[in-house]
Amino acid sequence: MFNQILSHINWLHVAVAAIAYFALGALWYSPLLFVKKWIELLKINVNDPDAKKGMAALFITSFILMLVTTIGLAVLMQILPAVDVIGGIKLGLFIAVCFSTTSVSINYVYTKKPFMLYLIDCGYHIAGIVIASAILSAWH
Repeated sequence: MFNQILSHINWLHVAVAAIAYFALGALWYSPLLFVKKWIELLKINVNDPDAKKGMAALFITSFILMLVTTIGLAVLMQILPAVDVIGGIKLGLFIAVCFSTTSVSINYVYTKKPFMLYLIDCGYHIAGIVIASAILSAWH
């Protein structure tokens, strides 16, 4: 059954949705939106030369994880079809709130990071998953 579901996924649509999710991060964590507050809350020293080491690996890993998320969304849309964009947005919001933000929340409970940082990070994943779901459902 699972192989059958995977064979019906449009991989181009999944890739576009993952790219949109990733691109949102470039905007979300930019000077236009939240990067200054995010850096302040994490106490990152942007003048430290070590702060920028390994950025390519971080971006590649992030994209792969977002790709896995969009594959999961595409699989769920095969099982629970969201036949229109509004249905896709609702499904994305449900998935983001029930799975993504709760997973992030568990880490924040133990690490006791600032609540504003939690809102920035969870907001990004909610918006990213909703956008990816909207894209997938528009082409579904």
